[in-house]
Amino acid sequence: MNCPCCSGKTYDECCRPYHTGERHAPTAEALMRSRFSAFAIPNGRYLMETTLPAKRKYHNTQDLQEWGEINTWTKLDIIAKPSADQVEFRAFYTDEEGKPQVHHELSTFKKVQDRWFYVSGVFR
Repeated sequence: MNCPCCSGKTYDECCRPYHTGERHAPTAEALMRSRFSAFAIPNGRYLMETTLPAKRKYHNTQDLQEWGEINTWTKLDIIAKPSADQVEFRAFYTDEEGKPQVHHELSTFKKVQDRWFYVSGVFR
């Protein structure tokens, strides 16, 4: 299976090792890609685990899981990486009513003890 993150690699050689906990994403971009894949699969648990612990109170696993389930995630475009801890992207998906949508965000990540976490995003 091709990886949902559009890396051109298979899921097994790309995001699966992050989702299973075999490895941690080595860069903010790799974490961004693995989180997109977690919406596509869906894997709400991984999305929560890769959110900065101090920010988890603003999210819950079930909502993250459901957002992945009700939408069909089709494509990820990385637009820019303004710094080592920021990634601008467009995530394309079809909503539950069958309408194509684009989620455009500049995300900020933080590295804590050699592990990257999602902190927040600004919609574009």
